[in-house]
Amino acid sequence: MEQSKSNYRHFIIYKPYGYLSQFKSNDSKQQSKRFLGELYDFPSGIMAIGRLDEKSEGLLMLTTNGAVSNYVNSQKVDKEYYAQLDGEISKQAIEQLKLGVEIGFEGKRYKTKPCRVKKLHRIPDLPVRSKKIRDERHGPTSWVSITLNEGKFRQVRKMTSAVGFPTLRLARVKIGGFKIGKMKVGEVLEVNFPF
Repeated sequence: MEQSKSNYRHFIIYKPYGYLSQFKSNDSKQQSKRFLGELYDFPSGIMAIGRLDEKSEGLLMLTTNGAVSNYVNSQKVDKEYYAQLDGEISKQAIEQLKLGVEIGFEGKRYKTKPCRVKKLHRIPDLPVRSKKIRDERHGPTSWVSITLNEGKFRQVRKMTSAVGFPTLRLARVKIGGFKIGKMKVGEVLEVNFPF
């Protein structure tokens, strides 16, 4: 029997660094990993909408509705990321990112779609990360905002590496109309989706 629309439940969380964007796994290689179920007593049937890799943090949406998951993962919904890069990013590299760059995906070359990229002139107000990032003594870093509506595996990291500025820290700060705002690391909020 199909669940009625009102019975579906939706959440946003601030996924901490070091967590997998999934629930407990029977894979013996992942027994020492940390999973989303440690953060909250989620309902059965819950799924992450898209993923953030283990070393990335920030806004993650969860739902019990597969149709909502498909919609957010489609190319209709923008996702914004803040990336701290190794080095002082050049205007040329920013232009390359905007136009699309070639990255590896599933053993093939893939050209990313055009996206919005801007250099951040102030360090964003993100919570302190549990694992320290190297500091300025090891060379300069810079921050960019990247907004895209696709989400290939480790796409933002691959994109910044492709233009010569590897990502040191990556946080997703916005998905559609939802923003990370002042959420704390590990915080979970139940929400209504506007679609």
